[in-house]
Amino acid sequence: MVASEPPRWKFSQIFGERTAGEVIEDVDIISAIEFASRGEYLATGDRGGRIVLFERTEGINPHPRKELEHMDYPTTIYPRYAYKTEFQSHEPEFDYLRSLEIGEKINKLRWCASSNNSLFFLSTNDRTIKLWKVLPYKVKKVKEIDLNSSVCSENTLLAENSFLADQNESCISNGYFEWLTKRHKSLSPPTQGDPHTMFNTGDGAYARCRRVYTHAHDYNVNSISNNSDGESFISADDLKINLWNLEISNQCFNIIDMKPSNMEDLIEVITAAEFHPTHCNILAYGSSRGFTRLFDMRQSALCDQNARMLKDRESHGSRSFFTEIIASISDLKFAKDGRHILSRDHMNLKLWDMHMDGAPVATFKMHEFLRPKEMRIQAVKSAVLFHTSYVNIFVHKNSDLDNSSFFFFELLIHKIM
Repeated sequence: MVASEPPRWKFSQIFGERTAGEVIEDVDIISAIEFASRGEYLATGDRGGRIVLFERTEGINPHPRKELEHMDYPTTIYPRYAYKTEFQSHEPEFDYLRSLEIGEKINKLRWCASSNNSLFFLSTNDRTIKLWKVLPYKVKKVKEIDLNSSVCSENTLLAENSFLADQNESCISNGYFEWLTKRHKSLSPPTQGDPHTMFNTGDGAYARCRRVYTHAHDYNVNSISNNSDGESFISADDLKINLWNLEISNQCFNIIDMKPSNMEDLIEVITAAEFHPTHCNILAYGSSRGFTRLFDMRQSALCDQNARMLKDRESHGSRSFFTEIIASISDLKFAKDGRHILSRDHMNLKLWDMHMDGAPVATFKMHEFLRPKEMRIQAVKSAVLFHTSYVNIFVHKNSDLDNSSFFFFELLIHKIM
């Protein structure tokens, strides 16, 4: 096993090195990141609607995963990724019907199954979902050319003039062939075994949009997830979850609808949704109240009754303004075994067993330095705007929920003394 230099960890929300005091543009901040299923590719999206793909070049361990799990020593092979390609995925839009500006920021990225050398993945902003296909191609670089002696004198003269003109400049034809060097003006045939007569090839990739899924969400899309059948996926916003077929972009099926007849009765919203990794009929979503609900699509076409709800009884014992804010689930993932779920809220990372819905198997505390500030934060629960040297709390109306009196609360940590 070849040892490699261990990686140096540092926090960064942008690509490249920036000098101290340099202004960071908002469009350059990374907003989404996703690894392929086996870790051989990495996709990132930023607030400017751009997607950058990386390919793993080093750190591929030759041993199978089961063998590595039984080893009692840490691995010394670290992954390294090289730039593959980049492209513009989304552009700013304007909804004239609602007089709403739709930003180009990438909210989510999801890799799709592929059976050949092409790569497929989904990307979404607040309203529009796109299916992309990344195709590899070969760039041939011709260093020398061997002129055939049977070429007529006129063509030979034209070829000689074209080679002698601008010898120090390179010419690219259609992005595929590149002349790196020019032959001598004598145009003498190359010697046997001359390496300069060989063709050098390089790898490249370009992206092409295959499908555009739009006009299906009234609120901001917060999640997309691929089904294990390889044919469908779901998209979720604050109140709805839609089921799509990858090959049909003008039709989807609404499987979950939480919008009440009176918006004042709305008590929670959808914050994250995910398909089961192996069972195509099971999906889960997390809510702003901290609940994780599991559904079986075989029971009914509209999943209005959850099959199981994962609820931490200890954390939901006494309710307060502060606990309602921090209980909101920001993301959730199924484990590879399909039995465990990992959910994340503002303060905890919880590991759940689907067969034990009363309490998580393990809880990993996050941001414990905020616990002593809880009483101070609760004291301002009735204020519309409150400012201290510790915390800013903003109470605002969500622009997505039109003509409603439902208020969302956003906790913004401003400064910790």
